[in-house]
Amino acid sequence: MKIFVPGRICLFGEHSDWAGGYRRINAEIEKGYTLLTGTDQGIYAEVEPHPTALVLTSTTPDGEQHGPHTIPMEPNALLEEAQGGGFWSYIAGVAYQILTHYHVRGLTINNYKTDLPVRKGLSSSAAICVLTARAFNRVYDLKMTIRGEMELAYQGEITTPSRCGRMDQGCAFGNRPILMTYDGDRLEVTELQAPEDMYFVIVDLQAQKDTMEILARLNRSYPFAENELERGVQELLGPINKRVVRQAAEALQAGNGERLGALMVEAQGFFDRYAAPACLEELTAPVLHHVLGYEPLRPHIWGGKGVGSQGDGTAQFIARSEADQQAVLDIIKRDLKMECLTLTLRTGQKVRKAIIPAAGFGTRLFPATKATKKELFPIIDRDGIAKPAILLIVEEVLDAGVDEAIIVVQEHDLEAFQSFFNVQVTIENYNKLPRHFQEYAQHILEIGRRVSFVTQKVQEGFGHAIYCTREAVGNEPFLLMLGDHLYRSHGEKSCARQLVEAYNRHRISVLGLRRTPEDQIANFGTATGVWIEQDHSLNVTEFAEKPTLDYARNNLRVPGLPDDEYLTVFGQYIIKPQIFDYLEEYIVNNVRERGEFQLTSALDRLRQEDGFLGLIMDGQRYDIGLPEYYLETLRTFSEA
Repeated sequence: MKIFVPGRICLFGEHSDWAGGYRRINAEIEKGYTLLTGTDQGIYAEVEPHPTALVLTSTTPDGEQHGPHTIPMEPNALLEEAQGGGFWSYIAGVAYQILTHYHVRGLTINNYKTDLPVRKGLSSSAAICVLTARAFNRVYDLKMTIRGEMELAYQGEITTPSRCGRMDQGCAFGNRPILMTYDGDRLEVTELQAPEDMYFVIVDLQAQKDTMEILARLNRSYPFAENELERGVQELLGPINKRVVRQAAEALQAGNGERLGALMVEAQGFFDRYAAPACLEELTAPVLHHVLGYEPLRPHIWGGKGVGSQGDGTAQFIARSEADQQAVLDIIKRDLKMECLTLTLRTGQKVRKAIIPAAGFGTRLFPATKATKKELFPIIDRDGIAKPAILLIVEEVLDAGVDEAIIVVQEHDLEAFQSFFNVQVTIENYNKLPRHFQEYAQHILEIGRRVSFVTQKVQEGFGHAIYCTREAVGNEPFLLMLGDHLYRSHGEKSCARQLVEAYNRHRISVLGLRRTPEDQIANFGTATGVWIEQDHSLNVTEFAEKPTLDYARNNLRVPGLPDDEYLTVFGQYIIKPQIFDYLEEYIVNNVRERGEFQLTSALDRLRQEDGFLGLIMDGQRYDIGLPEYYLETLRTFSEA
């Protein structure tokens, strides 16, 4: 299994993480706020289970290899290694914390590549701690959320002689920008989304700074300020920081790079005014200020500031465009002879395509399915129009802002679907239609221009049907809608749109869920997880395909739900394209479940390796796959 964890750059709010921690002692201190994101660079590793030990190898940024180094997977050995503070101490510290909380064996961790600079304020130590926690989580399926990985990574790092801040493990969220709030021991994380790409340059100033001295001097101002200088530090890391960080978060979410750059300049000015006097030897930072004020950079940047603890360590700029980002790199390397990294905050891929599997035979609706596909069965919509089920599904797809619907069909059914979406009724029949139906006939043809078809030549399971669309979908996230389910929202937003908006906010795969009585769960895929927002969304920690009641009671209960209720699959998903790699692996190696290639195991693997959001849908699903369900849908769908 391969894992990548990026470094972390604090765009705004440095030092306020530990400052906010002093609220445990002095409640008058303002909370801490940081705006940070992962870097484009990081730590790469291959991991696999080991029966008795940690077996570690590492490659530093200069290509030097270390190890293999073996540590017995025993508490005393791990603690001794961690507290010794050596090269492997961070991994040992996290492993010690994992072993304290979980029954696990060892790991082989091969850190085969590192392109993240160390000791440059980019949290390389936190990255290796998060990587270790994530490796245990995924290899042993510990069902930790990202927050859980962050916490054990933090506890592991402070098991070593290192004294990191709480924000460092924010790299666990990858390159998604996040707002972190620190209130004593409480930590809140809010994920942010930039609507426009933003381009940063991180500069290694190639000078010296003493981070420990900076931290020691600034900490003298806490928990109670005793003079004007100390009150200034508390003002900087408290009310001033709160205002600047909140405005920066607003600018980022508005895609306003110019405003973000202006706030960087403002934040640097406040830091120089209030923090520098507390540690003049380190924070006067002549190299940093020379680079920030370098005149040839001005046409290409919106602004810049120091990074991390500040001092002459690292600087950051926000460039005006991608071309300006390259210009900044070239100028700094040519004129200042300094090394740079790029960081680009991407808006993320839009959900442009939807998959609708419609290749099943419909055994449970035979012999009707001998005459026509169940996806073409008529349904009366609330406007009184009789529509084939597939049309209702495609209309919901397009209403969600998705550009194209890809319908998976059997080869001999292709003509029937194409005829409906792409062929006009004969002129004789067209002339018999009332005007509003003539207009609707044109509407269907317009929809048909956004519908394409993929044939599943051999029916080998749900997962196989999805895999058949790989070429049509490409390397993009996609919306998955079941072909024998209909959906009706309780509000103005369609169910599919709810899912798309959740994906746009969180940028991880999303699973629609609904509350279901326990006597029905044997008919549905079922999930459990940890609430992000009670009764609205959760981090999924397990999928189970049509579980037994005993299994559900032992493994799938969800905190806050009645004992006789569970969360079952709604029939709508947004799935990242990595799913195709997992399905291909199962198909190549002939890994089947109940004789077919299923989707659930691939979804669970995606959950382990990238995360999965469960969204409680504000709506109702209607099944047309069984006679009794189809009859109920006919009775109720038009009135919903």
